[in-house]
Amino acid sequence: MEKLTAKEDEIMTFFWKKGAMHVKELIELYPDPKPHFNTVSTMVRALEAKGFLSHHKFGYTYQYYPVVTPGEFGEGKLNGVINKYFENSYLDVVSAFVKEDKIQLDDLKMLIEEIEKANKKK
Repeated sequence: MEKLTAKEDEIMTFFWKKGAMHVKELIELYPDPKPHFNTVSTMVRALEAKGFLSHHKFGYTYQYYPVVTPGEFGEGKLNGVINKYFENSYLDVVSAFVKEDKIQLDDLKMLIEEIEKANKKK
C-alpha cells in the first residue's frame, strides 16, 4: 500500500467519517480559510490514482468514495512501522510492548489460546 502525505491522510479521514462526497462537500469540512477547490481536487485525484478512492460520475461532477477501509490502511501503516523499526520482526514488536508494560502476561496467554484454537479449526 502506498504511503500518504499528511494532507492526503487528512482527506481520507474525512471520507472515512462522512462517506461519499463531491469535492465541494469535502472543502466545506475544512476550517477557514478553506483550501482552494483546485488544490483539493488534485489531491483527491491523486488518492484515486493511488487506489484509495474511486468515483461515480453524475453529469459533469464526480462523487468520490473510499475503497480502502481505515483498518486496511492501518494495517498497511503498522506493517510499514514493523518493517522499518523492527526489521520485520513481529516478535520484537510484542517484546517491546511487554518491556514497556503495554501488554500484560495474562493478555499474551489469552492471545496464545486464541491462536491455538484458530489453528485447531484449520
